Amino acid sequence: MVEFKVHTQETAPDDAKPLLEGAAGRFGFVPNLVGMMAESPLVLKGYFTLGQMLADGSSFSPAEQQILWLTISRANDCHYCVAAHSTGAAKAKVKEDVIAAIRNETAIDDPRLEALRQFSTRMVATRGWVGDDAAERFIAAGFEKSQVLEIILFVAHKSISNYANHLAQTPVDAAFTQRTWKKAG
Repeated sequence: MVEFKVHTQETAPDDAKPLLEGAAGRFGFVPNLVGMMAESPLVLKGYFTLGQMLADGSSFSPAEQQILWLTISRANDCHYCVAAHSTGAAKAKVKEDVIAAIRNETAIDDPRLEALRQFSTRMVATRGWVGDDAAERFIAAGFEKSQVLEIILFVAHKSISNYANHLAQTPVDAAFTQRTWKKAG
């Protein structure tokens, strides 16, 4: 197995150091995901750039964004991102029963949020071959046609971190351990 070091601000490649400094300022620490991705400053910069684009320009609310990131991470079975986005969703005031439903892959009582969960899960599971009926149900739940496409950007963003975490088996940070999640079986 190829081992990936979780870099610190001191050990990171020079091009990654400003990115780690920014993460430390934003989160109060350098998340292990960020330290691990620092091995490739290009990947880390791309991940941050795409994440900032989504945070600044998405038509989804901050809570819906966290629901998307959590759902996609769950669909990809990413232990690290499920823990991190469970924490982020709670901070974004997503109800605990919604977070639990996503983590357990069970229905959400709120029909609009359930449509968001189902459609984004299907997008990951089918690699975009969701079918016309799924997109129509998503739009009928109150979403826009443009948001169907926007979800692809969320999937791309989370695929970067989910796949990197699968490769590196990134340890979950202490800040997220209360929300630790493990794939069944």
